[in-house]
Amino acid sequence: MRNPRDAVGVAMLAVVAVGLVACGRPPEAGTELGQGGSVVTGSAGPAGASSAARELLRCPAPVATLALAENPQGYTMHGHYQLPASPVPLVKLLAQQSGCFRVVDRAAGLRSTVQEQELKDAGILRQQGSTVQKGRGYEAQYTLTPSLTFSEMDAGRGLAGLIGMIPVLRDLAGLIGLAEQVKLKEAQVALLLSDNETTEQVAASTGSVRVTDLGVGGLLLGKLGAAAGAGWSNSNEGKVVAAAFLDAHNQLVVQVRQLQAKALPPAVATKAAGGG
Repeated sequence: MRNPRDAVGVAMLAVVAVGLVACGRPPEAGTELGQGGSVVTGSAGPAGASSAARELLRCPAPVATLALAENPQGYTMHGHYQLPASPVPLVKLLAQQSGCFRVVDRAAGLRSTVQEQELKDAGILRQQGSTVQKGRGYEAQYTLTPSLTFSEMDAGRGLAGLIGMIPVLRDLAGLIGLAEQVKLKEAQVALLLSDNETTEQVAASTGSVRVTDLGVGGLLLGKLGAAAGAGWSNSNEGKVVAAAFLDAHNQLVVQVRQLQAKALPPAVATKAAGGG
């Protein structure tokens, strides 16, 4: 049974939220780049991690090449949440931003490479000077598999009943109706890291997040940050899941830092310092 003090605390947050919405001016129409979204944000590449979440843990140097695999048992996500079908792109960004791994593509990117080689073998592509050649692909030394369990608990009705029993709160216009919109959202995820040479699972981690969604103009209380989230920013549920994967990745980094680095292939070519 929920602690009444906790429920009263949520109720008071709801009152504050109503005041914020009432006092604030509606935003002007327009496009704001880099605004909105989830805690997983920014980019990764030759320039390093850009605009990554402040909470993201990192490694001083990559320890291996890494492929990400879909969970063979799928993901526990209900259709009405309108979440992406797979969290793998989200975790790929986290893995590359952290600098712990060099990520190799075993999905759409690999299929495109195979297609280019087939076109070359068929005589459609140029033969001389072609950069698509057999035997140049990098092996995945580790495989990371994400797992997701998402649940939602609606505390609105119980909270509304409690408010009705408290005279000070009961007399506030609209508060009981507002309390019906309060929802506690939780997400719990896991990351499993396996060595492709030995098949040993060398590390595993879990991550979890709980936030309170007041249901007022999309207001979401919680440490969810801003900016792009690889498709996980379309709903409050998606933002919660993204934050849980960030938490799980940080837990995994603690273990990865203890792994001895494997022999890595040559790094991707970049512009020379001071070059155009």
